[in-house]
Amino acid sequence: MGAATQPVEQSEAILDLGIRGKKAIVCASSRGLGRGCAFALAAEGVDLVVNGRDAKTLADTAKAIRERFGVEVTEVAADVGTQAGQQALLEACAAPDILVNNNGGPPSRDFRALDRQAMLDGLTQNLVTPIELIQAVVDGMAERDFGRIVNITSLSVYMPLSGLDLSSGARAGLTAFLAGVARTVASRNVTINQLLPGKFDTDRVRSTAKFAAEKAGLSEEAFAEQRRKQIPAGRLGTPEEFGQACAFLCAAQSGYLTGRNLILDGGLFPSAF
Repeated sequence: MGAATQPVEQSEAILDLGIRGKKAIVCASSRGLGRGCAFALAAEGVDLVVNGRDAKTLADTAKAIRERFGVEVTEVAADVGTQAGQQALLEACAAPDILVNNNGGPPSRDFRALDRQAMLDGLTQNLVTPIELIQAVVDGMAERDFGRIVNITSLSVYMPLSGLDLSSGARAGLTAFLAGVARTVASRNVTINQLLPGKFDTDRVRSTAKFAAEKAGLSEEAFAEQRRKQIPAGRLGTPEEFGQACAFLCAAQSGYLTGRNLILDGGLFPSAF
């Protein structure tokens, strides 16, 4: 396979998405895909509450956003999976216009090794937590006749990935749970959609790849090359382009798009529909 064309990095907003001055909570946004979403929203003039568990990494991200885009950025160093963490986010922004739900998933593990507590923890991370945050903000969005909720799930909702069974099950459950909920608030210009990332160049994907390489008896380099060849685009996605897709779902012009799952995977999932 020849060298794949790399995406052009977006440094500033290209189109006016009609959300300048809106307020957003972006969970788990100090790094990875959440960081990409925070940067893309900031490029559109959105004020942010950013979140992460590592205060130093979070502060670096917040500083970079402020300096680059000049928007208001509030840092909340907390675990979004805890009630205390959620409360801290809501205290920082009681009436968000945009909510991006994101959280790390359970580590790769054979399903036989999952005990009850591990399963409950996984469900809390990737099913209960986003639902609780939506419960807290959706009615206010409806009263203001504007709301955009984006849930970062995973391609594994459609395409099983070995070792990520708990994460896949929790995220698929969230998708089913919100399918009906999305339709109850659509008339108030509140949308709820999911972004399903495939293989992106993030810490989590690299960790998962290391687990898979060891299981397959391959070096990490050989496994990475094998993985690239499986992706029609010939490369991993970037957090920047993922963030731009998130910003699109949050646009004022996207009010007729709700209850849907947008796959970003470079063509990896082989489906015609």
